[in-house]
Amino acid sequence: MTHWLILLVVLPAFLAPFIVLAARYHIVIQRVISVAGVVALIAIAAGLAAQASDGTVTLYQLGDWAAPFGIVLVGDRLSTLMALLTAVLALFVLLYAIGSKWDARGWHFHALFQFQLMGIMGAFLTGDLFNLFVFFEVLLIASYGLMIHAGGTVRLRAGVQYVLFNLLGSTLFLFALGAIYAETGTLNMADLAQRVQLIDASDTVGIRIAAVLLLMVFAIKAAVVPLHFWLPSSYAEAPGPVAALFAIMTKVGAYAIIRVYTLIFSPELEVTAGLHGWWLLPAALVSLAIGMVGVLAARKLDRLVAFSVIGSMGMVMVAISLFTPTATAAALYYIVHSTLAAGALFLISDLVRTGRRNNLHLTAQAPMGGAALTAGLFFVAAIAMAGLPPLSGFVGKLLVLDAGFDTPYMAWVWAVVLGSSLVSVVGFARAGSVLFWKAEGLAKEVSDDGEEEAGRPEAPSVLSYVAVGGLIALLVAHTVFAGPVTRYTSEIAGQLYAPDGYISTVLDTPGKLSGDKAVKEEH
Repeated sequence: MTHWLILLVVLPAFLAPFIVLAARYHIVIQRVISVAGVVALIAIAAGLAAQASDGTVTLYQLGDWAAPFGIVLVGDRLSTLMALLTAVLALFVLLYAIGSKWDARGWHFHALFQFQLMGIMGAFLTGDLFNLFVFFEVLLIASYGLMIHAGGTVRLRAGVQYVLFNLLGSTLFLFALGAIYAETGTLNMADLAQRVQLIDASDTVGIRIAAVLLLMVFAIKAAVVPLHFWLPSSYAEAPGPVAALFAIMTKVGAYAIIRVYTLIFSPELEVTAGLHGWWLLPAALVSLAIGMVGVLAARKLDRLVAFSVIGSMGMVMVAISLFTPTATAAALYYIVHSTLAAGALFLISDLVRTGRRNNLHLTAQAPMGGAALTAGLFFVAAIAMAGLPPLSGFVGKLLVLDAGFDTPYMAWVWAVVLGSSLVSVVGFARAGSVLFWKAEGLAKEVSDDGEEEAGRPEAPSVLSYVAVGGLIALLVAHTVFAGPVTRYTSEIAGQLYAPDGYISTVLDTPGKLSGDKAVKEEH
């Protein structure tokens, strides 16, 4: 048993109250502690990912109690990859928040930021469904605090809508957990994977209801149509760095679907066969289409990016819904890409707001501060999100199309993916031309009329550009190293669809003597 796993959860959990108690009125100290904590998370997550790269499954038993009676954290290829992605995104988001001084516009930004990281890390690492629910609630509380950071009526209204939708999901989650426990007597994922196999085919009503409820809960988290209504306003109205961190939040829902429906309710499981396949693919295709149409229709850059998140999640869910190792590998590659691209675009949207000193983004106005550099960053990020060559969005879409080629749904998948790509290209091109090209034309016209150009907004800080540039650089690296990354995601998918190693590590690792005896008696 290694203690490094628990550090990913405990470190931010300790830093958050320490920041509140010891550095409440010292923003510089808060920044130093927060950045140092995130750098430490990256180092720990990178070490765990390297350890898991050969297929090793790492286990941490809280209180040294053996599963299924004790709480466990599990680090395999998938969970450590998601933890590393979260930590890396968090670093650049945090640097941007410091550079733009968003962290100083309200109370307890850094403490809430650390609690948010605690919830995300816990959700990726937990091996227990009830604790997945607990970490979802930690996410909800911390994210609501971050969303209304710096105040404002519009932001508060969007935050309330966000909380109400997610409370609905939490209620359904509790119903699902109750049904699962009533049917199986356990909520440990590895133990569930064995016990659902033993359910009689004539007595499957309870477990089938639980499987559908869980899928609805995770679909809410992943913003899958028709459960996506909370996302556009919530993400668009949140502070820029907060929205960028939220790019990983929808991936928590996607991760939960991958984990639960390959480990517990696998496609081969007779008692739940067909429940999560027959409607998830249509919902994913509609999500992809609606998201990209929203990109075309948006009149503000932050809403455009929010709709692109819905579209990208539609793409991810298209691959997941096929439930094959090839498709899951494609989904994982695209998850990394879309997280980085969405994070960069939300930060760029805030750069535009900073440069213009208003949020009337897609209207012709005087040039913004730092327009040339911001335009270049937007150009690269938009190409990535729209899926144009040569960046990782194009590679990811090719992988998804290839995964759907030999399926009965090939025509639908190819038509929607290619059609939505064209729509997104038009939407991003229109936004870029209004923001940067028409703005220059307007400035020249004003200058010709002899009006003064004084009062032009200042360019955003250098640290803000460093943060955005870092995410763009990671997108380029994700493209350059697409070969090794896709091989690794294929290995992750192989481990997911052959979960014996995961199950045996969780259930066969001894703990306290009483736990060992209980396990023997149970079997």
